[in-house]
Amino acid sequence: MTSQDQPAAPAPAPTSLANRYGGQKRALSGKAKRSILIAALAAGIAFMAWISTSNATDSISYKDIGYSTLDATLTEIDFQVTKDPASAAKCAVKAMDSKFAIVGWKVVDVGPNAADAGTDGGRTSAHRVLVHTESQAVSGVVDSCWIPDAEQ
Repeated sequence: MTSQDQPAAPAPAPTSLANRYGGQKRALSGKAKRSILIAALAAGIAFMAWISTSNATDSISYKDIGYSTLDATLTEIDFQVTKDPASAAKCAVKAMDSKFAIVGWKVVDVGPNAADAGTDGGRTSAHRVLVHTESQAVSGVVDSCWIPDAEQ
């Protein structure tokens, strides 16, 4: 007796990737590409305008030169300020003790400079300030400098 070949199990229904994941994505239209390009250009121009105006604003920098403690109640602080020679500035200086506690504080007015004063065409000027302290200071530094508002 011979056995007949049994038919194989039916093949699974054909599935395509498009049925499973959706059809192909369409490319961007010319109008969409143009809109993206215009938005990118506008953002670039705005960024360049911001960079150019931020560099034009008043800037100031300072550098600690040194300090000396004259006695338990007086410290002398030396520093340099670099700014526009025509601008006035204010700098906060502080004297600190061995635990970094502030034992003396003073706000110093730095006036406009003549072009022949200081260095760098009047941009950099040196200053020496006496700060009264509550106790012996072991350090004296500039905390910050700024250009005051015109209305003050």
